Amino acid sequence: MIDWITPPRSAKLQCIIKVFVNMSAFRERKNLLGVQAAASPRHTLKRPISCVGYGLHSGVDVEMTLRPAGPGTGIMFRRVDLNVDLPATFNAVNDTRLCTVINAGDVRIGTIEHLMAALAASGIDDVVVEVNAPELPIFDGSAAPFLFLIESAGITAHAGTRARVEIRRVVRVEHENAFAELRPHHPGGSGFDLSLAIEFSASAIGAQAYHISLTPETFARELAPARTFTLAAEIEALQKSGLAKGGSLANAVVVDGPKVLNPEGLRFSDEFVRHKLLDVVGDLALAGAPISGRFIGSRTGHSLNNKLLRALFADPENFRINHGISPAMLQLTAA
Repeated sequence: MIDWITPPRSAKLQCIIKVFVNMSAFRERKNLLGVQAAASPRHTLKRPISCVGYGLHSGVDVEMTLRPAGPGTGIMFRRVDLNVDLPATFNAVNDTRLCTVINAGDVRIGTIEHLMAALAASGIDDVVVEVNAPELPIFDGSAAPFLFLIESAGITAHAGTRARVEIRRVVRVEHENAFAELRPHHPGGSGFDLSLAIEFSASAIGAQAYHISLTPETFARELAPARTFTLAAEIEALQKSGLAKGGSLANAVVVDGPKVLNPEGLRFSDEFVRHKLLDVVGDLALAGAPISGRFIGSRTGHSLNNKLLRALFADPENFRINHGISPAMLQLTAA
């Protein structure tokens, strides 16, 4: 059993993670280009960048490299240990227990949602993600380390025009007391607006709600640093079911009733709903192109997020693929 009080990896790795958070999520971004009304080009990384870590659920060591990719590649995961490519699409998802997993036959890659959120918010259209294990590294449980990697590699425009998935009518999925919706913009609206409410019996979490208009800056400032979380009472059951083998207070917020067990406390008073909204951004990035519209959800999770995309694309009347004139995504460059 993993000791959730003592981190399972070295203090050196935790120092690196702290640098990730400080440099990525909390620093001032001075190298952002302004918005202009023009057809948005596709973007990829300027150069490859590699890192090491370990999986939250598998507990195994992971080496990961983000590589530039040609126009039209999309987000492609590659299991270099098995020489298998897995496109990051909603219909490749086959498991949503506490994370999002894509598969190709018997080959799988899990816990992709934090990286997917960072790529989507940074405006990356084409990249190859190489890993040598069935799960991405968890780092500190947030998207800030992934954002740091993307910024360090740099972002560049290349050939092709970015498509957008424009929501044309309300699409809603429900399960018990949870729901998730995609709605068209109000007249004159643009971009992607997200609103989410959650409620947990643990009083340290309780009922929380958050709204964000997604941009590179708002994601980096308001969502990227928010960490994944769990209830202390559920840890033993998770590990018996083969999950959370790499979990610790170094990569997750652990709640026990009214108490947060992490010595450093929370990064935000509403860190829990912010992380759930981060997950929404990552899960909906599996649409294959940026969404133009509004998301509204209550108590949603990975499963319902994926069902929402399946419902959206089940009817061509729900959406339109737009290659036209739109505000260009802000471009992040390496500091």
